[in-house]
Amino acid sequence: MVRPERIRTTCRDGASGAAGGPRTGGDGTSGRPTSCPRTGGHGGEVDRGSGCHRGAHRPGRHRPRLWQELLLLALCYLAYQTVRNLVPTDHAIAAHRAYEILNLEYDLRFNVEYSLNRLFVTHGWLAVGANYFYATAHFAVTIAVMVWLYVWRPAHYARYRTLLFATTVLGLIGFWIYPLAPPRMLPGFTDTVITFGTWGIYDSGPTASLSNQYAAMPSMHTAWSLWCAAAVIAVTRRRWAMVLAALYPAATIVVIMGTANHFLLDAVGGGAAVAGGLALTRGAFLAVALARPAHESSAPRTPG
Repeated sequence: MVRPERIRTTCRDGASGAAGGPRTGGDGTSGRPTSCPRTGGHGGEVDRGSGCHRGAHRPGRHRPRLWQELLLLALCYLAYQTVRNLVPTDHAIAAHRAYEILNLEYDLRFNVEYSLNRLFVTHGWLAVGANYFYATAHFAVTIAVMVWLYVWRPAHYARYRTLLFATTVLGLIGFWIYPLAPPRMLPGFTDTVITFGTWGIYDSGPTASLSNQYAAMPSMHTAWSLWCAAAVIAVTRRRWAMVLAALYPAATIVVIMGTANHFLLDAVGGGAAVAGGLALTRGAFLAVALARPAHESSAPRTPG
């Protein structure tokens, strides 16, 4: 009868044991469980391929508590809406700045807003679709990416959540420093929400009083869409997802100009807010790492 092949489990310190035979510990004595020096303990299953214990503690893999995150997100959104609506509402100054933006774009030959707005108005189906895209995708896609990171990529969640918050704070500072009227408030431009009678989060009619209309610089639609694209492209390896992620901010920029809600330079401001948020986020995480006591990083980890 052919005897079954003996299975050995070997750890990185060279200790081995045969199935059915006496077990030998790392110190050469029998009866002691073997341990992998990289895990620092005996918890977890032995990986026979690498010799290390499965299930050992992996730093950065734990997601924050859900109720804390929901509370934090709710508070931050409330603060965002509150500060946004506290932006000064001097129409004359905001409109004057809008003409300044138009003149600057004309000098730079970036003045594409009017042509896109005319294109959307000429093709009603395009304007209607853009109105709903502008009103919903800004929140729906951002929330979807946040949930995806929290559930499926917890190791990356905290960093990108902090980046989103930092970007939004910079956007609020921009709203306060530079109140700006959107193109739809200027003669010659068409407010597509009013013209086609669709639902929208902003318009130039009676519902305009529900939200501050002069918080246009930077464009947070652009900033949040760039954040979504950066998070997905950096984390996933699926090509189709990366392509869709890259197309999302491009479509957002076209929509915000075609619906006459933003100038092209507002989109540039949104990109600058993301860049500034990234710098703040990296600085914050670096400061936390430097402030952590040295013994915490050098001490052996115990299995969770």
